Amino acid sequence: MIGERTAEDLKVNIGCVFPKIQDTEMDIRGRDLITGLPKTITVHSSEMLEALIEPAMMIVDAVHSVLERTPPELASDISDKGIYMTGGGCLVDGLDKLLQEKTGINVMIAQDTVSCVALGTGKALENLDALDGKVKK
Repeated sequence: MIGERTAEDLKVNIGCVFPKIQDTEMDIRGRDLITGLPKTITVHSSEMLEALIEPAMMIVDAVHSVLERTPPELASDISDKGIYMTGGGCLVDGLDKLLQEKTGINVMIAQDTVSCVALGTGKALENLDALDGKVKK
């Protein structure tokens, strides 16, 4: 058994959702559920792939579903310009490659992926009148 922090370290450091060329590994400490004693084990990126592929495919399916319901003009723009991924979750190694392989659309990861949505929302709020179609006086 491992804690949330250790699980997050595993996800960030060796987690992947697309096969890696070279398998990476990480030693972790946790509690052996049989003996109840502390234990160190080595986890490989191939094992992380096995653990993360199901939730990653749920994301791919959700994107596919949204693309199916997207108006033709917008779908054409997405197809031409690609998909930009944002947020910390897109830092899982290979999520962009998996999404690109499954949708056939170019996928890119935004700069400063963890905070770009919050920064964009802040800019949108600063210019709320322009978004409503009103002009500031």
